[in-house]
Amino acid sequence: MAETVRWLTTEEQHAWRSYVRLQEKLRSRLSRLLQTESNVSEADFAVLVELTDVPDGRQRAQDLARALEWEKSRISHHISRMVKRGLVVREECPEDGRGAFAVITDAGRAMIEAAAPRHMEAVRALFLDHVTLAELRVLTQISERVVQKLDEAASREAVPPGTAPKRSRRS
Repeated sequence: MAETVRWLTTEEQHAWRSYVRLQEKLRSRLSRLLQTESNVSEADFAVLVELTDVPDGRQRAQDLARALEWEKSRISHHISRMVKRGLVVREECPEDGRGAFAVITDAGRAMIEAAAPRHMEAVRALFLDHVTLAELRVLTQISERVVQKLDEAASREAVPPGTAPKRSRRS
């Protein structure tokens, strides 16, 4: 039996394409501003934000990859590049000989501390200044619901049949 495709209505298609354009334009502009004003790449900024969000500034590489939605090889290569620039160090994981921690350095902290205020001003100027508080609240609700559904689907896909899913650190 052939699957029936649920095509987008004109309104749905317009909303989806508008959302995609918004994401693309914001990401591109923010990335360019980070690079030109703070000399930090979008990828470096994302890793440094994740590391500064944990108390000791260290996180397992696999957890970083999961948080950033990156492949293991991408996070491994990126951490190696950041190590060469002195932004992070790699520490072995005593519980798992194959695992490693990425740990933010003083230079990494200095970079994020210099970049964050400019980044926040850009987020405000490019996005927040153009939406009302009520719109922002609706956007937050929508975003959280969709992310939750995506996370649930990813958990189901990652769990072999007949085994219990692992609890997320975000639960």
